[in-house]
Amino acid sequence: MFIFFPYKDDNEAKSFPILTWVLIVANLWVFFAWQLPLDAHGHAAYFSSFAFLPVTFFNQFAYEDTGQVVWEWFTVFTSMFSHGGIAHVLGNMLFLYLYGDNVEDAMGKVRFIIFYLTCGMMAAMAQGLVNPESNVPMVGASGAISGVIASYLLLYPRASVRVFYWVFIFLGVIFVPAYLVLGLWVFQQILAFPDSMAEAGGVAVAAHLGGFATGLVLTPLFKKKNTKLFQRGRTRAFARHARRIR
Repeated sequence: MFIFFPYKDDNEAKSFPILTWVLIVANLWVFFAWQLPLDAHGHAAYFSSFAFLPVTFFNQFAYEDTGQVVWEWFTVFTSMFSHGGIAHVLGNMLFLYLYGDNVEDAMGKVRFIIFYLTCGMMAAMAQGLVNPESNVPMVGASGAISGVIASYLLLYPRASVRVFYWVFIFLGVIFVPAYLVLGLWVFQQILAFPDSMAEAGGVAVAAHLGGFATGLVLTPLFKKKNTKLFQRGRTRAFARHARRIR
């Protein structure tokens, strides 16, 4: 058994990340209050209304009803707050919790929420452009969170991330620099991209890469003037004194 699970960073924010927590609560509320109680028919109806569908989005200007055009644009954002399952929403919220507070701190609250929504929008566009005729619903905050990951990587590449590991009978915690943890994630997305294009469903890798690329471009523009890129952090990568879990 091999498990590597990042669960906390040692890069404390200077102010309380209220918008990060608002986003986390909003995503959890939508899933547990709206989506989870639905049966199979209700889930299908929900995704039909609130998920991002490339085929309907890119064909929207053929509609005579202008209200339908507005709604198709709206689904770009409603899809960011919808998820496909418990593991999906909890995994996304963990990454937002890990990295969102520092990015919000570096940008300020107004710019952070604009940054987050823009990364999510561009992630949806990237996924749609890969296959504009796709009728597979796309949901999840991972595109927007990929932009947050890109920003964190530019701002705090050497910050320590605590990673829980379980390798056969060995388990414990190691401190790994963010550039290794997040760099490995980016590498996995790049490797998975060719296969994802051939699949009808599954993980929206193009959305991840689109959100990540948007985050790389926008971070220098959205960060506060006194906030530097590539800040040095306290790196204790693979420290000998990492706490062991029993």
